[in-house]
Amino acid sequence: MAAREHIERAPAMYLQVAQRMATDIKNGRYKPGDLLPSEAEMVTMYGIGKSTARAAVAELRGMGLVESLQGKGSRVLSSGGVLPATSVDRSIQRTAKGSWRLPVAKEAEAPAVSRTALDGPPALLLDQLDQDAISVDRMLCDAATGARMAHRVLIPMATAADVPTLAEQPDAEITDLYQQLADAGLSLSFTEHVTARTPYPDERTALGLSDASPLLITYRVTTDADQDRPLLCEELKAPAATCQLTYPVTPTKPATRRTTRRRSASE
Repeated sequence: MAAREHIERAPAMYLQVAQRMATDIKNGRYKPGDLLPSEAEMVTMYGIGKSTARAAVAELRGMGLVESLQGKGSRVLSSGGVLPATSVDRSIQRTAKGSWRLPVAKEAEAPAVSRTALDGPPALLLDQLDQDAISVDRMLCDAATGARMAHRVLIPMATAADVPTLAEQPDAEITDLYQQLADAGLSLSFTEHVTARTPYPDERTALGLSDASPLLITYRVTTDADQDRPLLCEELKAPAATCQLTYPVTPTKPATRRTTRRRSASE
C-alpha cells in the first residue's frame, strides 16, 4: 500500500500577512506611534484584497500590537517585545487567623449557577467523568485594562454531599468556599494546570477575541491533601495575547526516603 501523503494546510492569507507585519513591528520597521500602511497600500504591497487587509489589521489588534484611530488608520502600540498589558495574579494567601485571601477581580456580570455533567479536562482532573456538578460562571473584567476573562467554579455533587453548605450558596466568593472546606476538617492543597488553544466562536464573542487569537486556560484543582482527593475545579479563560499569569513560587523540600537497615543472621 502506498504511503499516504501528508499535506499541511497553509494558514489563511490574512494570518500570513498579519504575522509578517507583526514581525516587521518586532524588528523595528514600524515603531511605536507609527501608522501602518493603509488598506489600499496593503493591497498593493501584498497582492491581497481589501477584506484580507482588513482582517489582517484586526488580527494585529487582537495581538495587542496596534490600535485603530478614527479617520487616521492603525497606530503601532508596541514593538512586540513587551509583556502583555494585563497581569493576572494567581496567588493564594492564608492569613495569620486562618482565612483565605485572593486577588480581587471586578465582576462584569452577575454569576450564573447551573447544574452540569462534568466532561473534558475538568472531569479528568476531578476524576468525575460524566458525574453531576454545580457550575458557577462569572465574567470578570480587569479594572486597569478592561480585559475580559471567564471564570467557572465546578463543585462535584460528591463534594457538596460531604460539605452541604457548598450547595446552599455556591456563588459565594471562592475564598468562602475554601473556608467551608477547611471548616469541614479538610487539609487543602492546590495545583494549577495551564494550557492554550484556539477559542470557540462563543468564547471569541464573550471575550472580544479575533478569529485566531489564542485563548489561555487555567484549571486550578483544590484537593484534600490528606486523602489526595480532588474537591473543586476552577477554570479561567483569558486572552493569551494581552494577559500574563503571575505566580509566587515557593521551593519545597523533596520527600526524604526512609531506609531500614537489614540485620544479619549473626546479629
